[in-house]
Amino acid sequence: MLILKSVTSLRDCVARQLAVRVPCLSTCNYRRYSNETPQKYDIAVIGGGIVGAASARELVLRHPQLKVALIEKEHQFASHQSGNNSGVIHAGIYYKPGTLKAKLCVQGMDLAYKYCDKKGIKYSKCGKLIVATERAEVPRLLDLYDRGLRNGVKDIQLLDSQGIREIEPLCKGLQALWSPHTGIVSYAEMTKSYVQDFVASGGKSYLKFEVKKFIEAENAEYPVTISDEKSLKISAKYVLTCCGLHSDTVAVLTGCPEEPKIIPFRGEYLYLVQNKSNLAKVNIYPVPDPRFPFLGVHITPTIDGRVILGPNAILAYSKEGYKYSDVNMKELKEIIAFSGFRKLATKYAGFGIKEMTRSILIPLQVKQLQKYIQEITSADVERGPAGVRAQAMSKDGSLIEDFVFDSKPGSSAIGSRVLHCRNAPSPGATSSLAIAKMIADKMEEQFKFKLRT
Repeated sequence: MLILKSVTSLRDCVARQLAVRVPCLSTCNYRRYSNETPQKYDIAVIGGGIVGAASARELVLRHPQLKVALIEKEHQFASHQSGNNSGVIHAGIYYKPGTLKAKLCVQGMDLAYKYCDKKGIKYSKCGKLIVATERAEVPRLLDLYDRGLRNGVKDIQLLDSQGIREIEPLCKGLQALWSPHTGIVSYAEMTKSYVQDFVASGGKSYLKFEVKKFIEAENAEYPVTISDEKSLKISAKYVLTCCGLHSDTVAVLTGCPEEPKIIPFRGEYLYLVQNKSNLAKVNIYPVPDPRFPFLGVHITPTIDGRVILGPNAILAYSKEGYKYSDVNMKELKEIIAFSGFRKLATKYAGFGIKEMTRSILIPLQVKQLQKYIQEITSADVERGPAGVRAQAMSKDGSLIEDFVFDSKPGSSAIGSRVLHCRNAPSPGATSSLAIAKMIADKMEEQFKFKLRT
């Protein structure tokens, strides 16, 4: 509650509201219809972000005999997390060995680069420096190096201060971990390409279809009817949901539990002004501090030639709350009512207040950045875009760090036919093609698809 009160008191000080725009991704054919007879599909994939699009593509490529639909509630694909992020292709250093994140990120990076090469999608393998600026960070940096080796990350190196300057002349630090294969790309463009592949392979995509209800149909062959409670209906044999910010809401509609609960956190970025974009040419990241729940600010070149700085991490007042003025009272009440959020807010009250203060006072954000590049000044930055992170959380207030996939087999005709991608945060975009392969494997095993002979 302390965090929420602080937000209210600071809200009037916001000088500028951040609006996020995503390039239109509706160039591929899609359907919107209104009739009484539902369209019938073998598989319906709900959610047109990068994970949903990659999974729909993988399923139709593996099983061209099956009818597959991709359903998205917005007027374009990649409208939320997939189109509002830093665009970093991660190498897999940060993640705990043995987790799905670690495994799928390493696989996904290679698949992403191969896909971009094949499709002619622009990317830059600019690399990443994880920089220790204080003595206390050096042991944690060495742990990261060991973690990266255990995860199979390619060609990582430990650098001293001179080695740092050889790669990034203005960056200062005691030691750093260099990841040469980390890159940048437009994930909105990748998502668009996945959808184009999906449609070209016989899949059908639907925009402006917001799923509101799952109905157990009388048709035993197509037992799940998906409805927007207006005029749109699709019947399916099996369903995959990849709903990101709304994954908990959609899971509940099928009879699954609410947990893990999705709490939206807005990440606000700054831009380096264009004539100062030469201050950084590689990704510069902090060494994670285990005392805090989020990574902290970093410096990231983008594929369009700009350099973004940040993000911070503050509570969003709705699941699509890209600005302070974006308030959904129903969703906000649900967040406050969730015991896990209240425990997190109490534990990290001081951290939350600092993040919100930095959101308003740009010089405080600049001070954080100057630990890495001292030459950055407040005159060199301007407000940039914002994204909303779907942070999965348990009732005890702990953050769910790994990918989560679940279903409720045997519960009903609906529950036994649905697989949910409940949590796929960063590096979800990097891992999208690897996640898609794992999801397709899991659906084949659980739902016993018949392969074409």
